[in-house]
Amino acid sequence: MSGYEFTKKLETGNAVIDKEHRELIEAVNKLLDACHRGEGRASMDTTIKFLNNYVNQHFSHEEQLQRESGYPGIASHRAFHDQYKKTLQEITNAISVSGPTIAELTKLNKHVRVLISHITTEDKKLGEFLNQK
Repeated sequence: MSGYEFTKKLETGNAVIDKEHRELIEAVNKLLDACHRGEGRASMDTTIKFLNNYVNQHFSHEEQLQRESGYPGIASHRAFHDQYKKTLQEITNAISVSGPTIAELTKLNKHVRVLISHITTEDKKLGEFLNQK
């Protein structure tokens, strides 16, 4: 199955953030692959837990960089992160309970596209800001 790819379009110019985004996309692809292969619940639950933990860790790290650098868009960025984590948890909980139904995979893919859009707009702004410091 083809998944998401970290392309030049997703680069923020900040090596740390870009590395974490690559790893995040790999985690999403791993979950999607597990769902499409019909892997057992235990395997999927491990992948789901990793993905949620990684998103939390990455967002926390981004917010730390924003605080330390005095990034002016921190409040809206944090609000996006909070809502994104909440919705991701809801989607992955549903996958864990009911399995990877078409409806849940559709929700997950839409949610990943929201993150990709966020990276190409808001995280690029953050990267530019950090590179000026």
